[in-house]
Amino acid sequence: MRTLNYSNLSIATIATALVATLLLIASFLFNKESFFLLLNQDQGKVADFFFSAITRFGEVLPWVVALALVLMFRRDFIWLLIACFIISTLFVQGLKNILPEQPRPTKAITNTYQIHTVPGVELYKVHSFPSGHTATAFTVFFIACLAISGRWIVSSGFIYASLVGFSRIYLAEHFPRDIAGGMLIAVVTIYIGLMICKKKMETIKE
Repeated sequence: MRTLNYSNLSIATIATALVATLLLIASFLFNKESFFLLLNQDQGKVADFFFSAITRFGEVLPWVVALALVLMFRRDFIWLLIACFIISTLFVQGLKNILPEQPRPTKAITNTYQIHTVPGVELYKVHSFPSGHTATAFTVFFIACLAISGRWIVSSGFIYASLVGFSRIYLAEHFPRDIAGGMLIAVVTIYIGLMICKKKMETIKE
């Protein structure tokens, strides 16, 4: 691969790990239900619309956009993108299915009237930990940090990924600790992906 911007990636992953740690600590101190309810409060119809839209940028869409951009401008990133997609998916789906049943907010909280929900958003009941949307958003963000030299990508990308993560709480799909889990999975994913690509390049040179 051509020049990789490890400086951007380092700042991004440190900030992400720090925020994830704070979310885990707060979830422990306040208990996950109380912390969730604090962040899940109704912010009005504009917020309902916005977070219903931004949450889609944690699904397949960012991978498709990233693939299109890589094919157009940075084909040397194709193997990293593929590796990260596979690693992230394995981590998220593996944990969701290996861990004991992890109820989502609308199943875990008895008094559901306390929960703010958005009309039209399908609410899931189980497989709460970790948040796959968050893992996707932050992994794509990290790849962008490596590919783009400008420091602006760190701040703007972090805002994008954080909004996707928060949308999962606002839409009553996940607890804050699930978001933290997705963020940490993204950190692990990008570095494992880089190691795999480095090994692949070394093998090709030999």
